[in-house]
Amino acid sequence: MTKEQIIENIKSLRKEKNAIILAHYYQDAEIQEIADFVGDSLALAQWAAKTTAEIIVLCGVHFMGETAKILSPSKRVFIPDMKAGCSLADSCPADEFELFIKDNPNHTVLSYVNTTAAVKALTDIVVTSTNAKQIVDSLPLDEKIIFGPDKNLGDYINKLTGRDMLLWQGVCHVHEQFSLIKILELKKEHPNALILAHPECPRYLLEVADHVGSTSSILKFATVSESKQFIVATEAGILHQMKKENPDKEFIPAPPEDSTCACNECFYMKMNTLEKLYLCLKNERPEILVNENVRVKAVKPIERMLEISAKHGL
Repeated sequence: MTKEQIIENIKSLRKEKNAIILAHYYQDAEIQEIADFVGDSLALAQWAAKTTAEIIVLCGVHFMGETAKILSPSKRVFIPDMKAGCSLADSCPADEFELFIKDNPNHTVLSYVNTTAAVKALTDIVVTSTNAKQIVDSLPLDEKIIFGPDKNLGDYINKLTGRDMLLWQGVCHVHEQFSLIKILELKKEHPNALILAHPECPRYLLEVADHVGSTSSILKFATVSESKQFIVATEAGILHQMKKENPDKEFIPAPPEDSTCACNECFYMKMNTLEKLYLCLKNERPEILVNENVRVKAVKPIERMLEISAKHGL
């Protein structure tokens, strides 16, 4: 089949099966273009919770599919490639995280959404990079907090809030790879460019950024800014929406340490393709399934996150 035929078949199957296609900003442009909704982790969770579609196809990574299934247990949830995992989620095995919690009792446990369902089941409140500060601020100042798994995001939230959260030492393989030296060289070449960075980046990079925020925050900042040039330190998939919404502006992907690889792209995110999306809808597999005992425990911290986010208009 040609690319055009695959796209038409996806549209036909979506209508026939009353399906909704949700895509993360880090997906390839062609998947973003065919999706019913494109957003960050918080927005995808919000859509999954409210959709009336019978089938959800989550074009992202495995934990995003799990989150959709946890919030919508009566829906069938599929992901184009079951092997599309997450290095950050992998850095926090549930059994090890449970021991960490037991070794540090009397702490409120906050887990980044980039975690497995089993880790969310151990959690008091789930957070995203969009709402982490507001959720931490909603807790008493003397509250002892465990934050996992992203140490860079946790360190950034500690700095913003003045807290001293106990951090799990996980990282995202993409955001950890950006080269500060190369970014500063780019800044010299483009002195008027603003540096935009995701809080999963290391502190030394965040300290030179003009704006730090989630993917949706980075997109919004670039759209309302009067600047015309931006160096973007997050996964390169976001550049599609940035260019689409701001055709008169220039967006320069921040370079990784290793110039021989596309390390500013998440290879897990790029495992999803149009052909896999078509086959996923056609064959109704691979399907995301979550143990019901785990789901019941995991849904509570996600719902708390959504409630706090709604109160803050996020």
